[in-house]
Amino acid sequence: MTMPSASLFLGRGTTGQVGARRIALLEAIAEHGSIAAAAKAVGLSYKGAWDAVQALNNLFDRPLVISRAGGAHGGTASVTADGEHVVAAFHLVESELSRALSLLEARLDAAGAAPATSLLWSLAMRTSARNALGGTIERIVDGAVNSEVILDIGDGQKVVAIVTRDAVQSLGLAPGRRAVALVKSSFVTLAPGPTPPRTSARNALTGEITHIEEGGVNSEVGLTLAGGKIITAIITRESVGSLGLAIGQPCSALIKASHVILVTD
Repeated sequence: MTMPSASLFLGRGTTGQVGARRIALLEAIAEHGSIAAAAKAVGLSYKGAWDAVQALNNLFDRPLVISRAGGAHGGTASVTADGEHVVAAFHLVESELSRALSLLEARLDAAGAAPATSLLWSLAMRTSARNALGGTIERIVDGAVNSEVILDIGDGQKVVAIVTRDAVQSLGLAPGRRAVALVKSSFVTLAPGPTPPRTSARNALTGEITHIEEGGVNSEVGLTLAGGKIITAIITRESVGSLGLAIGQPCSALIKASHVILVTD
């Protein structure tokens, strides 16, 4: 029998996962001091590495990577103490998993059972939503049909979602419970400046532009919030120019509460 193998992913629930490749990226950032250099070291594009850093920072309560603006060919980045703890925890679980698989293989052989590869499986949910922001439910305001759920994502930033009362019950939403807010990048509107404008959008998350990748028609803009979480917006290339968006500029991400999807463990 071929020795069974497993891919280890750590995370909260199924909306965000930390696997071996992201751990390798964290280790490379710690070694090289920049996302661009780390991306080259682990065989990722700069965009792929940036996306991974965004996912990692958004998944945990505190950022795993602190970056300083500079674009694809500049800037610096460092792994925080929390990031170092995640790397250490991953390798510890990885070691224990390897030992457990060896024991399992021996037991299955002894019992004459089917191959371990046919008995072990994992489930993972994938989503097209570009932004996944982890946090804790602060409070729920019930309405006649819908409920307003306020999610604390850290450092004074809140995300408000409007969901049905049935969804609150079926998902088991309650104050103190962990949840993840999913927002498609096309649902994010950007407003440059240190103060968000008055608008009907329920959510106004303020931060600093740390990433701009221009495409032929659309551009991807990354906004880093105070706590290290990152919001990505897809807007037209023309809008980037007309709004005068630039790296290091203060900006707000405006999101309608109806465009936020909540996911629980």
